Amino acid sequence: MAAFLPASLGAAALQDYTAPAAGAVYELRVYHAAAGKLPDLLARFRDHTVKLFDRHGLKSVAYWTPVDEPEKSNTLIYILYHPSREAAAANWKAFQDDPEWKSVKEKSEANGKLTDKIDSTYMALTDFSPTFR
Repeated sequence: MAAFLPASLGAAALQDYTAPAAGAVYELRVYHAAAGKLPDLLARFRDHTVKLFDRHGLKSVAYWTPVDEPEKSNTLIYILYHPSREAAAANWKAFQDDPEWKSVKEKSEANGKLTDKIDSTYMALTDFSPTFR
């Protein structure tokens, strides 16, 4: 797990991610970008999505792009932390209902959808997962 956590996370932030309360989950999301749309998808995340996630309690752990083809050209991978599955559902609903998000999405997809497919997997830490204290 250490390789997945950015060095910029402070000790307090790490505690939020590595010592979750009972019922806490991580969400692994994989975005398969439409042909030629990965730069636009990354820009949308960089310029808008991450800030909106923060506003709605969707805690970002880290974001990655693969280094090898063919995924290098069309894949964004990230992990979110949620205090519970119920909180995840409520926060995603609030995010998706946000008028600013709707506007950003519509404008960014004026020339076509940015993604072909989005995979989401909820995960729980194992009892042998390392902690970072």
